[in-house]
Amino acid sequence: MFARMSDIDRMFDAMGLLRGRFDNIFNEFDRTVGYGPTWSVIGNYPRTNLYDKGEQFELFAEVPGLSKDDLDVKIQGNYLEISGTREVKTPEGYRAHRSERGSASFTRSLTLPSDVDPDKVTATLNDGILVLTLPKSEAAKPRQISIN
Repeated sequence: MFARMSDIDRMFDAMGLLRGRFDNIFNEFDRTVGYGPTWSVIGNYPRTNLYDKGEQFELFAEVPGLSKDDLDVKIQGNYLEISGTREVKTPEGYRAHRSERGSASFTRSLTLPSDVDPDKVTATLNDGILVLTLPKSEAAKPRQISIN
């Protein structure tokens, strides 16, 4: 029996809607800002880049508007945790007409590819970018083995 053309159109519309949802799944997964009555920081925040420079790792994290006092960095073995809090208050004597930058806190945990030496880790904050230099531990560094 032949189906009506409207039924076929409805089926393709539903398939197109499903395909659109699947196309956006990664965008939804990687979103750092939740929309709704209040804006909140969610997901993979702060965004980070991790590079291996042979003897050390370098991690770059975006933390705009935060000072070094607002951040906390902890490391144990190959586990790294970056946390922070942003406080936004209306200045005394002012009245807020628009408030899109709310107070928020975050915690970002990363497992590094190998252990690092926590005593030699350095951190700098410049223009909203946190740079961590993470020297690899001696046990994690590659060694040349001589053949007898």
